[in-house]
Amino acid sequence: MSVTILVGSQWGDEGKGKIVDILSEKFDIVARYQGGANAGHTVEIGDKKYVLHLIPSGILRDKCICVVGNGVVIDPVALLDEIALLEKLGINVEGRLFISHNAHLIMPYHKLLDSIGESSESKIGTTGKGIGPCYIDKYARKGIRIVDLLNRKVLEEKIRRNLKEKNDLFTALYHREALGVEEIIKTYLEFDKKIDKYIKDVPVYLNNAISEGKSILLEGAQGALLDVDHGTYPFVTSSNPTSGGACTGTGIPPNKIDTIVGIVKAYTTRVGMGPFPTELLDSDGKLLQNAGSEFGATTGRPRRCGWFDAPLVKYSSVINGLSYVAVTKLDVLSCFKNIKVCVNYMLDGKILKSFPTDVDRLSRVQPVYETLQGWNSDITNCTSYASLPNKTKQYLDFISEAAEIKINIISVGPKRAQTFSAM
Repeated sequence: MSVTILVGSQWGDEGKGKIVDILSEKFDIVARYQGGANAGHTVEIGDKKYVLHLIPSGILRDKCICVVGNGVVIDPVALLDEIALLEKLGINVEGRLFISHNAHLIMPYHKLLDSIGESSESKIGTTGKGIGPCYIDKYARKGIRIVDLLNRKVLEEKIRRNLKEKNDLFTALYHREALGVEEIIKTYLEFDKKIDKYIKDVPVYLNNAISEGKSILLEGAQGALLDVDHGTYPFVTSSNPTSGGACTGTGIPPNKIDTIVGIVKAYTTRVGMGPFPTELLDSDGKLLQNAGSEFGATTGRPRRCGWFDAPLVKYSSVINGLSYVAVTKLDVLSCFKNIKVCVNYMLDGKILKSFPTDVDRLSRVQPVYETLQGWNSDITNCTSYASLPNKTKQYLDFISEAAEIKINIISVGPKRAQTFSAM
């Protein structure tokens, strides 16, 4: 029996999809534990590129079972589109995909509320997919779960009650048209017919699998610094991407967890608003963005880019309890003669002893850099740690020590063959 959590350890977009794809070869089950279709996990196999938003990338392994846990909020349209896309590509999902009956559903009014919020002065840079408003209803105990689809009367009552409240808001405050109740009820009952074969009591299923000796990989979306409790609030997501969210999002108890794997880029990126101490607004930032193809898989938005931030990753390692990390996109740094690493933060003339999660202080810190020599050579054909240039190894050793992390996996490109052990 083995249960491993995989966590994005910066602000997301660290390459989790690829690492899940690599690791899932050795796991029986891969389960997603939070987030929604705002995540974009990209995997390249041969000459094909797969971009998944809800279904774990373990689905690309023929023998792997994939699970969407109760901590995920599900957009019916996105889910059915993703299933159809996989089937069109010749990947069978029936009997290999299970969805928690307790997962909450994103409704049309959630998407409308999200778009209204992002058009205001207080926007935070969401994807506008209704995920935040869905979580709001979940915690306000007004949410609609997949299990509600089984009882038409219950479903109708909940939708009518919620829509009355939302339509009053849309018409009176935002001067929008009211949404139709009957159309929404009909749409979601049709959705129930299409996904019924995938529905599962996920906590029971996963804990039985553990008892049977099956191995499970728990996959988070986004990154630790976007965690609603431990991230750079309020510029965060609406759930818990940190390792603690894996237990609540699947029903697997903490004492069943064996290993926690962090994913970090060899540099730092961020999408959306919020403070970013090592952000580069110069030609180096543009070079990182272009060399790393730093554009969102879900939205196409350009990602903000900066140097590796050791204080941030050290903080992430502590709150997640990382056993080791995988370093991705190391090859992107090959174009730099000199590479900087942030080793400390300076605030009001003093070195900070810990990472500040409040945006006021974080927005005012000055990064303290160490400069290392780059390797200025193509490493995308390297297939082992031994084949890396010495200066590349020195860089890995340096960030490992600065962030107090153990590096076990290295990625030098998007393909499966370009990922190898750091041993």
